[in-house]
Amino acid sequence: MSQRRTYYFDNNATTRVAPEVVAAMSPCFTELWGNPSSAYGFGSQVAKLLEEAREKTAALLNADPREIVFTSCGTESNNTAFHSALVTQPGKRHVVTTAVEHSANIKFGAYLQKRGYEVTFLPVEADGSLDLHVLEQSIRPDTALVSAMWANNETGVLFPVEEIAAICHGKGTLFHTDAVQTPGKLKLDVQATDVDYLSLSAHKLHAPKGVGLLYVKRRAPYHPFVIGGGQERGRRGGTENTAFIVAFGRAAELAMATLHDEDTRVRALRDKLERGLLAAIPNSIRNGAREPRLPNTSNLAFDGIEAEAALLMLDQIGVCVSSGSACTTGSLEPSHVLTAMGVNAKRAQGSLRFSLGIYNTEEEVDYLLKNLPPLFAKLRAMSPHDPEHPKKTARVHRAKHDAAGEAVKG
Repeated sequence: MSQRRTYYFDNNATTRVAPEVVAAMSPCFTELWGNPSSAYGFGSQVAKLLEEAREKTAALLNADPREIVFTSCGTESNNTAFHSALVTQPGKRHVVTTAVEHSANIKFGAYLQKRGYEVTFLPVEADGSLDLHVLEQSIRPDTALVSAMWANNETGVLFPVEEIAAICHGKGTLFHTDAVQTPGKLKLDVQATDVDYLSLSAHKLHAPKGVGLLYVKRRAPYHPFVIGGGQERGRRGGTENTAFIVAFGRAAELAMATLHDEDTRVRALRDKLERGLLAAIPNSIRNGAREPRLPNTSNLAFDGIEAEAALLMLDQIGVCVSSGSACTTGSLEPSHVLTAMGVNAKRAQGSLRFSLGIYNTEEEVDYLLKNLPPLFAKLRAMSPHDPEHPKKTARVHRAKHDAAGEAVKG
């Protein structure tokens, strides 16, 4: 049975593990599989690999290796930054973040509110940008932490982290940034930006899922979030996921090497796709600022389209993209990011995110430009105002399952 080709345009969700990364981590499963905390030489060899990976990920950030704490993911890194700022400053019970953060921060903020803390969720402008004057006015003497993402995962819009850090430090407040979407797309330099905490997740830069890191600036207050056997110099308990940490280190090297490609070739492909779709599909518009923006991300709204139905039909032709809204317990809810930008629910529910990567080609972009306009025209013919619409939607679902059945038979 021949496998259908996949056209993957969802790199902000996760990325393909690079072959070089697979090769780097493989010996950790077959040859150097010991516990890095062991006292004997076999364990020490593994510990050496771990520290080499720490040096490589530190180089990605222009940081000192001693400032890197390996975690399980970006969510844990974000949670740990909040936890550290609050536990080490018990007299400060206020946190500032933005209304467009990843759910790791939005939900942790809601959790803090239930525990008696005050959390300010800063609004954003219609283009997704942040009013720094409003941010500055929101910082209080009892503010323990300001957390603002470097790049938005849905729109790609960038926040000026260097300026935000300066504002925070001028007020005597710690600053954390969720930089999960940035490696390989932007040059990262914690010395220039002067952040106190920074979160990364390896699966966003062509390494496996299940490993992340938290950068903790030297002398920034820190308190372990995961308590255990004293690994990571006492900063995170639990035996290190050595193979995946080694993979993270190799991916960090590749991210620095492909930075130019992301900023030139991938950016050009993104722009070609965006311009082509906006020109070929009437009543479509970009969500968020054109610049400053990640070079790989395009979030487009298509009037008269339901993203859920679009994703089903795109899947039938092998195209992987994300909805600008989340499907929760069977009902389509507008994206909190687009809602915070003032996008109405109808438009938000017709929005799709295209996020490219280093493995995307011009041929793949041409495939989307050829196939999406007629597909969206077909979807618009299934208007919700059409009394036959529920039946047509059901036919879309049946067509998907029928196609899957035919593939199995084949």
